[in-house]
Amino acid sequence: MPSVPPDGEPAPADGALPAASVAGFGTHAFGIYVHIPFCATRCGYCDFNTYTATELGGDTGGGYAEQAIAEVRLARKVLGGGQVATVFFGGGTPTLLPPGQLAAVLRAIDGEFGLAPDAEITTEANPESVDERSLAALREAGFTRISFGMQSVVPHVLATLDRVHTPQRAARCVGWARAAGFGQVSLDLIYGTPGESDADWRRSAEAALAAGPDHISAYALIVEDGTRLAARIRRGALPAPDDDAMADRYLAADDLFGAAGLTWYELSNWAAAESSVCRHNLLYWTGGDWWGIGPGAHSHVGGTRWWNVRHPRDYAARLAAGGSPAQARERLTAADRRIEEILLTTRLATGCPATLLSAAGRSAARAAVTDGLADPAAWTAGRVVLTRTGRLLADAVIRGLTD
Repeated sequence: MPSVPPDGEPAPADGALPAASVAGFGTHAFGIYVHIPFCATRCGYCDFNTYTATELGGDTGGGYAEQAIAEVRLARKVLGGGQVATVFFGGGTPTLLPPGQLAAVLRAIDGEFGLAPDAEITTEANPESVDERSLAALREAGFTRISFGMQSVVPHVLATLDRVHTPQRAARCVGWARAAGFGQVSLDLIYGTPGESDADWRRSAEAALAAGPDHISAYALIVEDGTRLAARIRRGALPAPDDDAMADRYLAADDLFGAAGLTWYELSNWAAAESSVCRHNLLYWTGGDWWGIGPGAHSHVGGTRWWNVRHPRDYAARLAAGGSPAQARERLTAADRRIEEILLTTRLATGCPATLLSAAGRSAARAAVTDGLADPAAWTAGRVVLTRTGRLLADAVIRGLTD
């Protein structure tokens, strides 16, 4: 979710959506995102909408499950129904809440909407926030997929990122999750941290593979304005990430993951099999509908996008008053939706349909093929699929396609 949402137009106090958006609901896959905005500590690189107990005056989220459930009920009232294909608990650190509270929210989603028989139910987790017992409880509650924030196994890299887990903790968590019965386990990595060497990155990527996950996400570090990391770089305490080094690390990761049997399906994501792809994230990338629960959460249904108030106290107050926590919204035009589809599908291994492109966009696609940035066979078949070199220059290629 963006750190600063657009202004938008005022959202109705009751959360009502335009009739056209509701009428089209059900024609796309539907997911629910549940934002848990709490963290034990704030990582220096993070600008997500999260809060520590100290920042909230000692509040550790004790009543948060009930608030989230109230928004689930609001969603049911607004949408009128609709089976849920995917649920994703993100944060923050969802597993700072006891498993029973996460389970209660999941039960409410099932009770109000109904979960599809093969629904993908994911939670993110920091390695230090779970143990064998809590993972077993989450699996018993119906969670099918878990994503651990490993980031690195190199102590000085973890320290720069302000991560507090020990280097070996994430791998242990994978084993505990397997023992608990999770069929899908993912690890998140970050490359390009100031002070990280090529050898450091390779060590982390190899350790992630050795843990035996079904899925790995590897993200280039982005230095966000307003974070502690940005301040340290600005005053010269740390070097800025190097673009060439990050490109080399992306290629090294792709080589390592590919050799281990993981295939890229989105710029920053690799999966061991089609069944290991994160279906919830694919829903975002392919224009599905989702309702975002929680402070600052974003939603999209039928061409209407809206976002909730950001602070947990404001969120709780609006729900307690019987209203919607939505702060503002925007209604996407057909042109907006076409551009977004180009932006998102070009990130995927399946690529962007050529039919979405304007004359200028098709010209840019042909140039990308000539320059070795897009696959010629895919273009002949009517799609823009990035080559490995094209993935390194994805932003530039995509800008041309949207002309």
